[in-house]
Amino acid sequence: MITISAFRWVPDFARGLVRDLRVRWALEEAGLPYQVRLIGPEDQASPEYRACQPFGQVPYFEGGDVRMFESGAIVLHVGERSETLLPRDPAGRARAMCWVLAALNSIETFVTPLAEIDLFYPEEDWARLRRPGAEAAVRGRLAELSACLKAREYLEDRFTAGDLMMTTVLRILRHTDLVESDPVLAAYKARCEARPAFQRALQGQMSVFEAA
Repeated sequence: MITISAFRWVPDFARGLVRDLRVRWALEEAGLPYQVRLIGPEDQASPEYRACQPFGQVPYFEGGDVRMFESGAIVLHVGERSETLLPRDPAGRARAMCWVLAALNSIETFVTPLAEIDLFYPEEDWARLRRPGAEAAVRGRLAELSACLKAREYLEDRFTAGDLMMTTVLRILRHTDLVESDPVLAAYKARCEARPAFQRALQGQMSVFEAA
């Protein structure tokens, strides 16, 4: 049985954004059963958990002899078992992998600094000075992403792991109107979030927080 780690509690602003959602979604798309190991701060700091996840984060993945950390790597690993996530043809597979890494490296690295300013440091003087530049950088990248999509439903000719990862990155901006104000990106995100596998994954994560 596949096991992934997830937090048993997070603040309201992080609910629905924690990165185990990416792996839950991939497993739901792939139709692979899994169980969740809930952890808290005491687990994150323990030598046992650090041996599995050296940075004390989530998710950690264990399936048979395979033990992994980092959500992007785990999603690609799950994709090896799912044509829904990674096409079997070499060209389509390569493009899907490009988009997974683009979501993490070309988009999320711009999105995260803005989110950190807004959610953790909104009253700091340095944050007020930095925010306009951070937002401008995000807007630039989102415009480039929107241009890539144009009239297409997905980043390639169908949904892949690249769309899964990109959608979870765009969701980080939900406290702003940066995605919703772009009709192309807003429709794209809504389309991906409407997938039944995403809805199951989101409900799985949110039900834990609701119970806590």
